[in-house]
Amino acid sequence: MKFVIIPDSFKGTLSSLQICKITAEKIREHFPNSEIVEIPVADGGEGSVDAFLSAVGGEKIKVKVKNPYFENMESYFGLIDGGKTAVIEMASCAGLPLVEKRPNPRLTTTYGVGELMLAAAKRGVKKIIVGLGGSATNDGGCGAAVAAGAKFYNKMGQEFIPVGGTTIDIDRIDFSELDEAFRNIEIVAMCDIDNPMYGPSGASYVFAPQKGADENCVKELDQGIKNLSKVIEKTIGKDISKIPGTGAAGAMGAGMIAFFDAKLQMGIQTVLEAVQFDQEIADADYIFTGEGKLDSQSLRGKVVMGVGKRAKQQGKKVIVITGGAEDKEIEQVYDMGVTAVIPINRLPQDFSISRQYSTENLSYTVDNILRLLK
Repeated sequence: MKFVIIPDSFKGTLSSLQICKITAEKIREHFPNSEIVEIPVADGGEGSVDAFLSAVGGEKIKVKVKNPYFENMESYFGLIDGGKTAVIEMASCAGLPLVEKRPNPRLTTTYGVGELMLAAAKRGVKKIIVGLGGSATNDGGCGAAVAAGAKFYNKMGQEFIPVGGTTIDIDRIDFSELDEAFRNIEIVAMCDIDNPMYGPSGASYVFAPQKGADENCVKELDQGIKNLSKVIEKTIGKDISKIPGTGAAGAMGAGMIAFFDAKLQMGIQTVLEAVQFDQEIADADYIFTGEGKLDSQSLRGKVVMGVGKRAKQQGKKVIVITGGAEDKEIEQVYDMGVTAVIPINRLPQDFSISRQYSTENLSYTVDNILRLLK
């Protein structure tokens, strides 16, 4: 038999790598001669590069870049697909843990992300995947653009590198000297949120508070991103501010579109393409997937739905293992390709208690599923 394991993480309890490992161990116990394919899902945040490398193999390339405060640090990107594709997680050089006890989205930059992208482009890759998640920034991707060769000017005609607090000062953008290494490279940004650039549901109001912004700071940042949006529209002749996902990662989603002509794509779709999922499941008997909680959010293109829809096209059985499920919300999953939904929690316990037993509960649940299959 052939089993394909492709779970999302159970947030706050188990990583997708751990879930793959536990599930695979149980399959080997019950079906010792089976083929097992493990595909840990990356959501674009911290750990995405390692997840891709674990799923399809490749190489981790270390690069010296700038951290969120323009200080020198060592970061990395992954090379997969025989060196044709680079995978970058912006959290590796612009992530919230890197600012430690000094979070301030007025001052932080995505410059290091641009340096990683440029380093990857200069290696001759054909595609760059950038995970937008876990950022400490609110600069609309301006820092990354400067690292790649773009230039920003204020009303005095002075060139500068915009950060969250100075996006309000942007008057003109010049793309003419963007590094030629980016020509003919497909760039995809992994983005699982649909927030616009600015406004009440935009980058600053929704995400900046968790990056250290108080109420006044949020208003300033929002005005800055609104100004950036207008200058982008003036520069490229198109208003991108309402495109779903442009507010991701401090409006990095907008910057990826405007500065790098990137495509914003749901993380699971990016993963499924990268691992050639359709071919992988062609001879599979069962597909195991799951996430921490199955609810209405799951129906908006997250891992379970992405896997279910692809599997349905080939008539494959999909078993969803989850921490919990809101049954009234998820009846549609069965029409979307899911065969069964099985929560792992075995006793009526509060999450604060049950989370301590996630490993055991997952193992027991998988064991029972396999006993039934056998």
